[in-house]
Amino acid sequence: MRVRLDATDWRILKELQANGRISNVELADKIGLSPPPCLRRVRALEQAGMITGYFAALDEREMGFDVIGFAMVGLLSQAEGDLRAFENRLLGWAIVRESYMLAGEADYILKCVARDLHSFQNFVLKDLTAAPNVASVKTTLTIRRAKFEPGVPIDLSSRKI
Repeated sequence: MRVRLDATDWRILKELQANGRISNVELADKIGLSPPPCLRRVRALEQAGMITGYFAALDEREMGFDVIGFAMVGLLSQAEGDLRAFENRLLGWAIVRESYMLAGEADYILKCVARDLHSFQNFVLKDLTAAPNVASVKTTLTIRRAKFEPGVPIDLSSRKI
């Protein structure tokens, strides 16, 4: 069941998405509430599953991870058990930071973050292509990031509340 959000809830979500470290007092001030009801609303949004966690966004290259690559993976079988087996396997690959099942030519796209090209190549050749049920792998490397904006697009001006 979807939770109905009012204008205040949307403002809270927009502020927290932009700055997950904001204190409850600062958040309450920005959205025009006192701290106790603001905290109650945040907790309710967490319990409803709207807010799934808080984390620090790290700069890959500043952390010494110079290669960001994507791997498009085709599987031999798309039976549910085989899909789950592949997904369970990729959970153990630390180099894979995001994974999406696709509709179209490839079955999955994996975002990989590696220290260097050699590490990425080793992963692709020794782990990914060697994995059971993997039929094909096509990789591409990034040159630079043009945009990074995690989360969802929240436009308060167009909300019908």
